[in-house]
Amino acid sequence: MTSQRKILVTSALPYANGPVHLGHLVEYIQTDIWVRFQKMRGHDCRYVCADDTHGTPIMLRAEKEGISPEELIARVHREHLRDFTGFHVEFDNYYSTHSEETRAQAAEIYGRLKARGLIESRAIEQYFDPVKAMFLPDRFIKGECPKCHAKDQYGDACEVCGTTYSPTDLINPYSAVSGATPVRKESVHYFFKLGECAEFLKTWTRSGTLQTEAANKMAEWFEAGLSDWDISRDAPYFGFEIPDAPGKYFYVWLDAPVGYMGSFRNLCDRLGLDFDEYWKKDSEAELYHFIGKDILYFHALFWPAMLEHSDFRTPTKIFAHGFLTVNGEKMSKSRGTFITAQSYLDQGLNPEWLRYYYACKLNGSMEDIDLSLEDFVARVNSDLVGKYVNIAARTAGFIVDRFQGELAAHDDPLLLNHLHHDGNLTPRKQYFIDNILAAFQYSAQGIATNYEAREFGKAIREVMRLADEANQFIAEFKPWELAKTPGQDAELQIVCSLALNLFHILTIYLKPVLPELTKAVDQFLNIESSEWNDVQRPLRVGHKINPYQHLMTRIDPKQIDALVEANRQSLQATAGQPEPHSQVRHAEHQQHEVQPIAETISIDDFAKVDLRIARIANAEHVEGADKLLKLTLDLGGETRTVFAGIKSAYAPETLIGRLTVMVANLAPRKMKFGTSEGMVLAAGPGGADIFILSPDEGARPGMKVK
Repeated sequence: MTSQRKILVTSALPYANGPVHLGHLVEYIQTDIWVRFQKMRGHDCRYVCADDTHGTPIMLRAEKEGISPEELIARVHREHLRDFTGFHVEFDNYYSTHSEETRAQAAEIYGRLKARGLIESRAIEQYFDPVKAMFLPDRFIKGECPKCHAKDQYGDACEVCGTTYSPTDLINPYSAVSGATPVRKESVHYFFKLGECAEFLKTWTRSGTLQTEAANKMAEWFEAGLSDWDISRDAPYFGFEIPDAPGKYFYVWLDAPVGYMGSFRNLCDRLGLDFDEYWKKDSEAELYHFIGKDILYFHALFWPAMLEHSDFRTPTKIFAHGFLTVNGEKMSKSRGTFITAQSYLDQGLNPEWLRYYYACKLNGSMEDIDLSLEDFVARVNSDLVGKYVNIAARTAGFIVDRFQGELAAHDDPLLLNHLHHDGNLTPRKQYFIDNILAAFQYSAQGIATNYEAREFGKAIREVMRLADEANQFIAEFKPWELAKTPGQDAELQIVCSLALNLFHILTIYLKPVLPELTKAVDQFLNIESSEWNDVQRPLRVGHKINPYQHLMTRIDPKQIDALVEANRQSLQATAGQPEPHSQVRHAEHQQHEVQPIAETISIDDFAKVDLRIARIANAEHVEGADKLLKLTLDLGGETRTVFAGIKSAYAPETLIGRLTVMVANLAPRKMKFGTSEGMVLAAGPGGADIFILSPDEGARPGMKVK
């Protein structure tokens, strides 16, 4: 046993502007499994989180619902905590960034940064909505991309060509809030001089704190140069007012990560813990952040720079994970795969089925994971019911019915001598009796190493390999036949007792993933609680178990069909409502209302656009690009390379062979990753839902669309 560690763990703060869904749960289940493992090992591990509650989207949604922002975030907080609890995510504290603890901490950090000369104010020109009388955040401004001229792009980046720009660069901009044409207006803003922290960040991001792929991603930002970070917003704004700047508010991304500190300070106040022991500069405690890769920039640049230069400790490690796809595609309401946590539970599905499936898929990288609903059913039914639970189901009844629930010891010399004397031990049986328990115990270190490294998939594969071996052991001894054979009671008791000891060890290995099932097993085995070191302490002779009751049912595929249908119906019920992202999104990253129809054009204008049917001959990821896929398009005689901003919606392999529609006479555009020779057409708001256009059956590559 290693010495006890002091560990503080956080997950990214879910934004208080929508429900928890299966995409969110990847992160919280991953974190919860890791935390439960640490606690099983005897470490002092605390897990805190909070709702991210500030920003323009909260203000506007509350206004639309006719309630105060405080009422909105209180309601969403209850809903989020309900959903997390439903999936057995066990926080030590689940709080809110709209708290006095977070406000005071944000003000302290701001004051220290300002004292060090890292805060400056200057006038900037921004877009202002004359109808709503408010300055517009970048994501609330839309218009024509200044590079590729795609319509209805956000004010910070083009979803089609991937170009980033200033909102003032947009052509024909409009407010996503009111639809009005914004006007330019000057305002004084406050900036954090991130560029002056560059040398520290270059060293810190390569110190082993980040995954290699994350550190490489940060290097791209250093090459481009770090700009000053605008940390203020103008009224009206729901957030914390900057202490020495009336009418100016902290931008949500300043106080959101400070919410980790606020939530932990609240926990410290309740439990009498020492806050400074975890957050002081020379702290020996460990600090880990679990986040989605979409918010890596904020956590790996802004956050450590803020902490370092305000005399707080920086994170021990930041663990970034990928996104969730369902059946190989982005979650989508129209397909019924945008599944909320509550709808999953409302359909009567066991939350531990999903916890197990995610554990099978998760590793320590930033790769996306896929929830294949067909594989989900097969994996859970085969592994958890067919292999794991089956061990107890096949053996427990004999112990209860024939031996009053008392276990025998597989290493009892008298009993083994009896078995040898009767000639019942073949070499294979002898091997099992002599070695299988030790082999199960020996696997503890490897499984623990994989849990520690977040290689949950590897840990689960080893557990299921052991489960297979346990079932082979049972099949070799055939306890159902021993029970029918006179004079075989001793062997029957030994075999079934050893099988239940193996089952107990497997339960310990699965406890971080299946906490509620473990409680039921502990009750069945008549033990108080299964901890990691109990692997080395088998249930001894004379220990009495309780009658076996069924531990887990199989998934009926009809349940999954009903789940998909229920979520598809929810789209109809909320027609006209904006859809949330399928991944964790925060603050101004939320999507908003449908855009107005563009101004009228003539038939001659339309005729200038040469639309052609194209077959996607190949699709692949673009190294270093978050939004782009590289498509090779067959036009029925020639091929074109197109970089399309659809990575958030499609896995490359799902596109190969499909027909789509492209703009064939668009001028080639030289990009960082190569030259794009056209544009594929797609619909949808972007992010979670992008849908490439597909022609009807009979269309062929090269055909003109008119």
